[in-house]
Amino acid sequence: MLAGGLLLATVWVLLLRYGPDGAPGGLGPERLMINGNVLVALRIMVSAFGPAAAILLAFLLAFGLLGGWLLAGRMLAPLTRITDAARMAANGSLSHRIELPGRSDEFRELADAFDTMLGQLEAHIAEQQRFAASASHELRTPLAITQTLLDVARNDPNRDTGELVDRLHAVNTRAIDLTEALLLLSRADQRTFAREHVDLSLIAEEAIETLLPFAEKRGVTIESSGDVTPTIGSHALLLQLTTNLVHNAIVHNLPEQGTVCVTTSVHPKTVVLTVENTGEKLTSQLLSTLVEPFQRGAERIRTEHAGVGLGLAIVKSITQAHDGTLTLAPRAAGGLRVTVQLPAAPRQTGI
Repeated sequence: MLAGGLLLATVWVLLLRYGPDGAPGGLGPERLMINGNVLVALRIMVSAFGPAAAILLAFLLAFGLLGGWLLAGRMLAPLTRITDAARMAANGSLSHRIELPGRSDEFRELADAFDTMLGQLEAHIAEQQRFAASASHELRTPLAITQTLLDVARNDPNRDTGELVDRLHAVNTRAIDLTEALLLLSRADQRTFAREHVDLSLIAEEAIETLLPFAEKRGVTIESSGDVTPTIGSHALLLQLTTNLVHNAIVHNLPEQGTVCVTTSVHPKTVVLTVENTGEKLTSQLLSTLVEPFQRGAERIRTEHAGVGLGLAIVKSITQAHDGTLTLAPRAAGGLRVTVQLPAAPRQTGI
């Protein structure tokens, strides 16, 4: 309407400036004289030009409203579907998808990105729910055992308290270990740690030295080799990662004369930590579940050193927090090969 009004105003000005013959000077007073009255001539022009201009503006108004309404409805229809999907997601429903049809434009890209986000959120929340349920179950077990032991002691005052204290101590230690593992896993997931230059080979040596008495007690030999592997990360978390891998390799090994091989290597852009152990042959189905929380080998074993079932889950979280990759592969002769790849630290120029 504004553009049409400006156009008609321009035409009106031109009519006043130029005469019928197109000569400069326009419709001067001498050419607008009709019976000696200029106003009469102006009224005649207005009466001829005004209705046509009004009809044209009315047409522009109707055409603009109708065309704008149709065009806006067509253009905003994808946004309506995206908005509805966002409202459903806000209400807790993450299983739906937009799946916007049509040509590949900005709205299609937005809808596809939103569908990808919904899929990731659904998977993440489902994983968190499974983890919370498993953690609650694992924490409930030692508490229930403690309650049972206390009830037995209360009902039988003459019972030997030494055995009761020992069992309560073991149950409480397991509950503390599980709680600390959950806190460590949460810390790795949130990436709330300071980063520094570390040598992964030295961290591996430190973990091996700590677990060497445990390995000798179980009759397992630890072999280590490798190069200097500089990377950037948390020394404490990477030490926990390496300790978990070596401990897991010792526990899930052959009863006697088992072997654990720990190697480190450096590549142009990555550093690699590999932990291999002898043992039983693993199936691909079992291999896919080893990094899940509260999974302990082929079965949910509960031995003195079985851990709390978060060893490889913590390794996976620490690896992801350091922008690395974790790979599990069965050995042909039996056992497991775990490979952790981390970004290599940039070379520091010497002075």
